[in-house]
Amino acid sequence: MQAKETLFADLVQGRAQQFQVPLYQRTYSWTEKQLRQLWTDILEQAELLESGEKASTHFLGSVVLAPSPQNEATFPRWLVVDGQQRLTTLSLALAAIRDHIADGEPDEAERIDEEYLINKRKNGSDRFRLLPTQADRAQFAAYVRGPLSEQAAGGAVAAAYGFFRRKLVEAADPAAPQDVLRIEEAITSRLTLVAVTAERADNVHRIFESLNNTGLKLSQADLLRNYLFMRLPTRGERIYETYWLPLQDSLSNDELEQLMWLQLVLDGDDRVRRQDLYAAQQQRFERSEVSEAEIEAYIKELYRRGALFRRLLHPEVEPNAAVRAHLHRLDTWQAQVTYPALMLLLDRRERRDLNSADTARAMSYIESFLVRRMMCRVPTNNLNRIFQAVPGQLPLDMPVADGLHQLLSAENRFWPDDDELREKVRTAPFYKFGRGHQRKLVLQRLEESYEHPEPVDFAAAQLTIEHVMPQSPGDEWLRMLSEDVVAGESAEDLHSRLQHTLGNLTLTAVNAELSNHPFERKQGLLQGSHLEMNRRIATTERWGADEIRARADELADRAIALWPAPLRGVGRAERSRDWNLAHQVLAALPHGAWTSYGDLAAFIGSGAQAVGNHLANTPGVANAYRVLTSEGKVSDGFRWTPQEVGGDVRARLSADGVRFTANGAADPAQRLSADELALLVGGAEDDQADGEEDTARPIPESQGEQRHADPFYLQLMAENSPERRFFRQLAKNNSSGTVEAVRALFDRWEEIGGSIVHVGNDHFIGANLTMGEAGAPGSGISPLGLLPGPGGGTAYVSLRFLAVQEPFIDRALCVEFLRLLNELEGVDLQVRKPGPDPDFRLSVLEKDRNRDLLVEALMWFRDCWESRGTD
Repeated sequence: MQAKETLFADLVQGRAQQFQVPLYQRTYSWTEKQLRQLWTDILEQAELLESGEKASTHFLGSVVLAPSPQNEATFPRWLVVDGQQRLTTLSLALAAIRDHIADGEPDEAERIDEEYLINKRKNGSDRFRLLPTQADRAQFAAYVRGPLSEQAAGGAVAAAYGFFRRKLVEAADPAAPQDVLRIEEAITSRLTLVAVTAERADNVHRIFESLNNTGLKLSQADLLRNYLFMRLPTRGERIYETYWLPLQDSLSNDELEQLMWLQLVLDGDDRVRRQDLYAAQQQRFERSEVSEAEIEAYIKELYRRGALFRRLLHPEVEPNAAVRAHLHRLDTWQAQVTYPALMLLLDRRERRDLNSADTARAMSYIESFLVRRMMCRVPTNNLNRIFQAVPGQLPLDMPVADGLHQLLSAENRFWPDDDELREKVRTAPFYKFGRGHQRKLVLQRLEESYEHPEPVDFAAAQLTIEHVMPQSPGDEWLRMLSEDVVAGESAEDLHSRLQHTLGNLTLTAVNAELSNHPFERKQGLLQGSHLEMNRRIATTERWGADEIRARADELADRAIALWPAPLRGVGRAERSRDWNLAHQVLAALPHGAWTSYGDLAAFIGSGAQAVGNHLANTPGVANAYRVLTSEGKVSDGFRWTPQEVGGDVRARLSADGVRFTANGAADPAQRLSADELALLVGGAEDDQADGEEDTARPIPESQGEQRHADPFYLQLMAENSPERRFFRQLAKNNSSGTVEAVRALFDRWEEIGGSIVHVGNDHFIGANLTMGEAGAPGSGISPLGLLPGPGGGTAYVSLRFLAVQEPFIDRALCVEFLRLLNELEGVDLQVRKPGPDPDFRLSVLEKDRNRDLLVEALMWFRDCWESRGTD
């Protein structure tokens, strides 16, 4: 590659040549903010030219060029790998100057045209010195041919041209005239660029990917588009025009990026984060050499799913009325978190795996899941994870709608049943739950359940939530409540308990008129309402505790009928494909190797108990007996299935090359961790591709130098994700029981809505249990940090951090948190001020009771944090 400083004139002037913006580049994107800054810089340079001062030029940025595949010796063509925004903007500015002076100075206008904008002796697209990406090409070409009046309207290209025309009119103001040709000179000879020119052998994609300059930041969608079209040298133009351009025109860049992420999720990647979309999709393609046909198939599938995605964004385009109603309500709820599940349903319907009636029924389970959780105040922290996991966890042995019902009913999904819903409707302060638009939608659905012959048009009605018994009750209200109090309770206490419950809330367009008036005056206004729920309230003689509770019971009945209940007795949700993966990896266990329930669970993303139950109840799983406890012992619950030969387990293990220590445990040096299991499955595909037999690879005899010299182990060590580095350091400094306990703790923490954030470097790394968006000021918090060693792992409470975070600014809450942690056997945390953060050994978590107590303390912490700022 060659780099040199140049001027715009030197770059584009001279013999006929063309700068082509590739398909993979995003469309022209400069806004008035960038245009204003550039114009200020241009005028500053023009004034310096006018005054005759010799001053330094203004550096505009870089332009990266590479030879085009259509390059000719007599007509050089260059791909603009980076810098197209700058080149397009400067070209539009010169086109505006040309058109501004065309009537008064036609010769100068023609000179500008021929020197900077066109190749005079070329025709067609070759006539333009700059050829933007296809989406901008027609409009840009129209302005270069210009001048334009009615031919083009709208779009960033038109906006930029219009901006420069306006500024040139301002520059010609007789009160302070500016020489337009000086402005042209400033653009062409006072703005410097660094031109980086690549050779044919250079990897242009890598150059584009790694650029970090002063231009607009590339989104994940920009990077992936670049990657795709760089790999379509012969099909790119056709695919761009047929699929990509219509898709790009129908979605914003943010929506397109979301669709790309959803495609990954639907294709089975239930852990990918949206900010990692590009890297994840790139890895998928680069696992094998993808052909142009495969890239085309990916884009066609993206295009097909784009039509489905637009129904989520614009429910009115959905043709089926029942499905459309659910999509409208979920859109009103602002339930973007459910997009993976909704896209799955629309996708499966299009593939004829279910009809519209079943699609609507499945969507009713999603709606109910959200509404019931909100009404029962279940935290929303883990909703992203729940719905992102749906495509991978949906049961494969039942109809789609039934499978979704079962999946959302799993015990670790926390979908409130009828009894809990009824209790919360009666007693919980609904007005303080969820968001305002969600509370309003619940009341709207309850009103619709009365099926009034002349229903209210909620879209047109300006309705707000009204407290029938007001939030600030007068004397008449308190006298009425005093008739309903029980011993030891005041009217004020009763009011405080009932005012925000669902039974006391309704919708009205006359909130200000109802105000805090006595019930008798409100009755008349409510009687004249078009809402059935208000007319029913108006028929009661009084509005006290009994009436509010009776209405709550009625609304609870309606809510139960509206929003289906979860199924009973459903266990934990598991990935539907994980058991096949578990069977594959067990079948691939090398001679002399064993693994644990916890390792296998970590490998497939399940729990150790679920793995044990599955193996105990599934006949024919190869090497199931080689799954032991973390101590290397045969589980007390292990039983041969009736279909298996059986026999002494230890004898079978010995025959398979597993050695035993003096205390009767399997040799820990022969144990395969979750990461090593993952490599077993990955390696099998390569062996088969080469046509070789899968030969058993013996496990080294010790954990010392022999094991670390093993290629298998070296490959594992090369896996360098923060999570793997943490657990490698944890295993190095702690017992296998402690490692298992920490894995179990992480699983429990994620189940209650938390996340794990790893911090550190290659040499030392820790893990923080976090709630909310860790690292974003005021939006995340960490109750506990974990360090893997050396000398044994520890968990610590950062009191200095908590002391400045709501609600733990209240020192009493910090003290209570430590008290709950001290319930663990072997833990004694004290507040030392000043002094290090209180900590305890991770080994105490090997006891199940201690882990349960720790999770209870963390749930208390979570509830405190989530209740911050509420009444």
